[in-house]
Amino acid sequence: MAWLDSSSLIAWGLKLRTLRQRHARATAWSVAALLGGGTALSLAVAPLAPDAALLPQRVITETVQTEPIEPQLEALAALDLSLSRTEVSRAGENLAALFKRLGVTDANALRFVQSDPTMRRTLDGRAGRLVTVRATQSGQLEELVVRLPADKPELSHTHFQRVSVLPSASAPARFEVRSQTEVLASESRFAGGTIRTSLFAATDEARIPDAVAAQMAEIFSGDIDFHRELRKGDSFNLVYEAVTADGMAVPWNQGSGRVLAAEFVSGGRTHQAIWFETAPGKGNYFDPTGKSRKRVFLASPMEFSRVTSGFAMRMHPIHQVWRRHLGVDYAAPTGTPVRSVGDGTVEFAGWQGGFGNVVHLSHGNGRVTVYGHLSRIDVRKGQRVQQGQRVGAVGATGWATGPHLHFEFRINGAHQDPLKVARASETITLDATARPRFADMAQIAQGKLEVANSLAGGRSNFE
Repeated sequence: MAWLDSSSLIAWGLKLRTLRQRHARATAWSVAALLGGGTALSLAVAPLAPDAALLPQRVITETVQTEPIEPQLEALAALDLSLSRTEVSRAGENLAALFKRLGVTDANALRFVQSDPTMRRTLDGRAGRLVTVRATQSGQLEELVVRLPADKPELSHTHFQRVSVLPSASAPARFEVRSQTEVLASESRFAGGTIRTSLFAATDEARIPDAVAAQMAEIFSGDIDFHRELRKGDSFNLVYEAVTADGMAVPWNQGSGRVLAAEFVSGGRTHQAIWFETAPGKGNYFDPTGKSRKRVFLASPMEFSRVTSGFAMRMHPIHQVWRRHLGVDYAAPTGTPVRSVGDGTVEFAGWQGGFGNVVHLSHGNGRVTVYGHLSRIDVRKGQRVQQGQRVGAVGATGWATGPHLHFEFRINGAHQDPLKVARASETITLDATARPRFADMAQIAQGKLEVANSLAGGRSNFE
């Protein structure tokens, strides 16, 4: 019979606890094997520390001297605090209303801003300006900073204008204006959300710019029909670029850049996308295996709308007869942009019977898409178009009871379900020479999406 001394027992117990925490299942098998082996162990267990109830106790009483409260309150009241606040200016809002919303009651500063030509041109009634004020507790202006797009159009996406109002150093009762052109910065932002009612409601709740939400829908448009397939409980995680001025997201250009990584869980299926630059200034979205997210055909000719009639039998709304509907109808306001679902050539553009204003695009190999009831046509016969390019706008021309787009997909003259065609269309595979670099990028993207998911309070499905 083998015996263990107390020190060995303690060490063995500590190791067992550590192993159990790290490898619970493996530890159970190991212990079972140990206890069931050929050598019997007799383990004597002794308490590792004395019983606290048996230890001697004593009470210590000590008087603590506190500082008088009145001097502390007086010192706090004597502090000269500055308050800072940032708001986005509104269309038609005059300077007095803006000052009130910012909590500035400095009449002298308001008169100066109202009389200064630069400030009137910059702020008065102008929407989308990022305005920061620093003021005293009594509302006296210490600094006003306005951030807006750069004056020169060629710099509008890379720079911003900072216009500041400060008390004059030579005359404290007066103010001076300074203007500078600064470089916009870009930083990664993480976000995630769950669909409860609609995609945009979820992205609004997650404080995601609309431009980013639209990008996400575009990225997954070949796999998810956002008109018909979104379900309550679907979720998403995002990593995207935020364009900032002095560390704050700018309100113009949606304040956002490119989506860098995205994950969308819909109907129990997980879809993932990673932005990868295949050449300087050029890139595409790929799944973690290196397959391009871009399909030959988009799932929908419109970014967002409501499907009113699918590819199925229906009662014709005008002729009132039961017949097969050979396309998909998307309800949307008149003027809503209509885009080409794939690269192609304009085969027909004009008026055609019940279709009204219609565009036919040829995509090769006998594949033709049809866009009917348009309020306007933005292409001409023979013109080459790219996937996503605008071809017209929603209308109610021809046989239509209201504004909508009638969309068809034909292969060798036979009508097909547009959604099924889009999903069956081929994708581009990443070049083998770029795969090592992409693998590294995908690993980084995985970590960032996990961060986005944890911030959203969910569980990542990215693998």
